[in-house]
Amino acid sequence: MQNIKVYHYDAFSSIPNKGNPAGVVLDSEGLTEQQMQEITAKVGFNETAFPLKSNQADLRIRYFTPGHEMNLCGHGTMALLYALKTKGMLGDKKELTIETKAGVLPIRITEDSGELYMTMRQASPQFEAFKGSLEDLARPLGLEPGDIDQTLPTMYGSTGTWTLLVPITSLDAFTRMQPDNKRFPEVLKEMPRSSIHPFCLETNDPEAHMHARHFSSPFSGTIEDPVTGTASGVMGAYYSRYIGGQAPSFELLIEQGQEIGRDGRVRVSVSDNGNTIEVTGNAVYVNEFNVTL
Repeated sequence: MQNIKVYHYDAFSSIPNKGNPAGVVLDSEGLTEQQMQEITAKVGFNETAFPLKSNQADLRIRYFTPGHEMNLCGHGTMALLYALKTKGMLGDKKELTIETKAGVLPIRITEDSGELYMTMRQASPQFEAFKGSLEDLARPLGLEPGDIDQTLPTMYGSTGTWTLLVPITSLDAFTRMQPDNKRFPEVLKEMPRSSIHPFCLETNDPEAHMHARHFSSPFSGTIEDPVTGTASGVMGAYYSRYIGGQAPSFELLIEQGQEIGRDGRVRVSVSDNGNTIEVTGNAVYVNEFNVTL
């Protein structure tokens, strides 16, 4: 029997039990992949992050959902870096690199009004066409086909993790969404393991530019991700390509989580004509507990 300490942080919020919960296991060296997967399943959060030594960066991070390993996780990164910084494990370091399965990515840590913010470079944006039926897509989301905005493309996007970006006509549709995740693979024939990320340009917060929800792949073992860093990042690249015109650089504020009581915010910086994406967020400590292996 082995007791593993797990720290619970909420990312993309400074208020406990808002934003996106992440597990952080600081003592990860020596854990096997199977043990990391088992810990994450027992924790039950959408992701748990495990820091490791790296030969090519300051830090290596592995991310797991209850169902499988992820290439990259925005909120897991925010939670882990916040933990390391506030526990003095990064010293005075404000710039570092992390090794992930999406590549080696640079991180900046800044302070504003006494609050820590982590800025994370994402992997280069990629897009792939969705060739399925919008009517078939609407059903497992609990929507009508007319709720999907056909003036904008529905397409797969990734800045480290693939998701299907689905433009929605109005904010009220988000309260009607009832995801049937197990049906996603039959609709997402090009990428059956993809998640689905509906978004719209109407927002609750007048300072926000986009509103979103994020429904997990059924292989992840979860239903909904409250506030999603990597999907917010690829929305910035999508905005640059299909909505924002030809501006070489701009910033977006994205709101997510209101429908499930986990209100959070993600700041997305877009530069280099949409080819460089950075995500900025904060985090807050909630509690800690032990998991027995």
